[in-house]
Amino acid sequence: MMYLLAAASAALSTLMTATMAGTFFGFSVGVMPGLNAVPASSAIDAMNAINVKIQNPVFLAAFVLAPVAAAGAGAFLLATPHSGAAWPFFAAAAVYAAGVILTTAAVNVPMNDALAAAAAHGDLAETAARLWSDYSSRWTAWNTWRAVAGGVSLLLMGYGAYRWGRGS
Repeated sequence: MMYLLAAASAALSTLMTATMAGTFFGFSVGVMPGLNAVPASSAIDAMNAINVKIQNPVFLAAFVLAPVAAAGAGAFLLATPHSGAAWPFFAAAAVYAAGVILTTAAVNVPMNDALAAAAAHGDLAETAARLWSDYSSRWTAWNTWRAVAGGVSLLLMGYGAYRWGRGS
């Protein structure tokens, strides 16, 4: 039974982490450059709409539960003869929590809130270009960090699966 729970948790954490890392990657290399190619006021409107719509149950579940499932896989593996495979899953959960969740809460969400507040204060015609340029470059840099952290977390999960498969 522990093997089944460990396998389910490992698969779920890997799927959710890959999904989130891919989302962040897609934003950094596609969405943000696309928004940078349109007038700043349009980019601000689009980003504010994205920031509202992305707060949906599917996104939030994957975002929050990825490290929980990774830690769960580690915990279940500790109860098997393959306990050496648990530690990479615990490390993956920690990297994800620090690099994705903490960064999101400390940097990206406050930046999104500030962008929405600036847009709500009226006409951005004179300040939109500067506001968007400052926001876009900083937001994308931190978003890329989230993609990298998600990728590192995914690699750690892969290493855990490798160790598990080798009987560690």
